[in-house]
Amino acid sequence: MAEELRGWNWHQPPLEPVYEIRLPLYQIAGKYCSSGRDVYLNRVEKKSGTPNLAMMRGALFHSLISFLLVRTKKLIYFHGTNYETISRELSGSLSEFMEKHAEAIRKIEEISNSGNADKGEPLTIIDCLEQVFNYEFYSITSRLQDVLTRQPYIGEDSLASQVVPFVLEQQLDGSFLGLSPYLRSDAYVFSEPMIVDLKFGPREPFHRLTTTGYALVMEALYDFPINIGCVVYCEFKNRRLHIQKDFHIINDELRQWFIEERDEKMRIVYDESDPGRAAQCDEKCPYFQFCI
Repeated sequence: MAEELRGWNWHQPPLEPVYEIRLPLYQIAGKYCSSGRDVYLNRVEKKSGTPNLAMMRGALFHSLISFLLVRTKKLIYFHGTNYETISRELSGSLSEFMEKHAEAIRKIEEISNSGNADKGEPLTIIDCLEQVFNYEFYSITSRLQDVLTRQPYIGEDSLASQVVPFVLEQQLDGSFLGLSPYLRSDAYVFSEPMIVDLKFGPREPFHRLTTTGYALVMEALYDFPINIGCVVYCEFKNRRLHIQKDFHIINDELRQWFIEERDEKMRIVYDESDPGRAAQCDEKCPYFQFCI
């Protein structure tokens, strides 16, 4: 890796921000609008995008996974190594989650049943939540049982770190790199420093920019190298949950790409320069109504 592309060199080119502007990481890494007009509309014209159905569903799935993993840690700290109690209480988490998010579920169901929804997905949102829950529940309980059978004298802190071996939604200050001071990564694995990002939908090459951005921020904050990223893709096919993992090296090419995207989008905001509509404007874009 080129030393000048490590996050700890945030104070010198090419990492040093050219403009006194702070952008959220998702606006830099999310190249769903190829021209960058979504950034212009949001940051210059102060327009608010309308979340589409896929975004609403993805946010709910993210929340469920985070809820389950945090609940697992809490139950381990509260009940120690009592496998039966932990698994029993965890099994009832889905109904609690759905009760807390009843309004979001109702809204998604309403849109899904309307004529504006994508008819390609036959599963209801509740079907999908149940499949995500079942996958995570059985993954967690099998890891829990495996660790307990191998380590008869393990304590609750060590058990929690092995069953859920990462920090969820870690808060990060990206100010050094011209990013928002309120960043939040999906997950960070400490055993082998790795950034994990979760996606519900088709794979895109620019998704690796998200893990790259978070790696640069972590290097800037903590002065140790992060070389590995993983984008976890979750899709529903043939009425079943399918999961693929894109492990990748956060190399010089990705780092340079991220910096170029950051600088270009900062320039758009600084100059208040409208880049115009994308060559292929997607109707599902949250800002599509402003580009008609």
